[in-house]
Amino acid sequence: MPKTRNRTAIMFVATRNRHKLREIGALLAPMGFEIRSCAELGNDDVAENGATFLANARAKLAAYAARTDQWVLADDSGLEVPALGGAPGVNSARYARPHDDAANNAKLLAALAPFRGAERRARFVCAVALGRDGREVFAAEGAVEGVILDAPRGAGGFGYDPLFLHAPSGATFAELSDRDKNRVSHRARALEAVAGFLRARTAQER
Repeated sequence: MPKTRNRTAIMFVATRNRHKLREIGALLAPMGFEIRSCAELGNDDVAENGATFLANARAKLAAYAARTDQWVLADDSGLEVPALGGAPGVNSARYARPHDDAANNAKLLAALAPFRGAERRARFVCAVALGRDGREVFAAEGAVEGVILDAPRGAGGFGYDPLFLHAPSGATFAELSDRDKNRVSHRARALEAVAGFLRARTAQER
């Protein structure tokens, strides 16, 4: 793909997940970026077989960053449950077969059936890698603590959101509005670091 400089600040995001793309777009909207999917750069499947969330984010960034001179953001995120040895972890999206939210949630509830109270604590993690002109320039990680409920609550969100109780809010991520979730989520915390990096970089370039 030919490399072109545009007046509008464009950021390609390495995901085809429309929910994730919407969240990232909302979180970075104050930065003035036009958010696009990396599917526009080629519809390749990138193997997410790294041992960590950051390793997977970097693999996705490497696959797409060389295809454009615009900003590219890649992330990998998931749920870690200490009682399950950190599972589902980097396999969060493909924890069960078939690989869909309902199956993943059902498998998680079955695995946690013997556990009660604090044993059901969990955390969402999001690792992000940011690049431009074919190279990584910044990476960060965000996390938020919670507890896995015995049954889903709420009709919003996606993934494990209906099971993840965010204690300070008294609600699951599926019960929170998009705006409220974007104030406290793991992805919000990781992208706050990205926004801080971009603001500092812009100030230096002035």
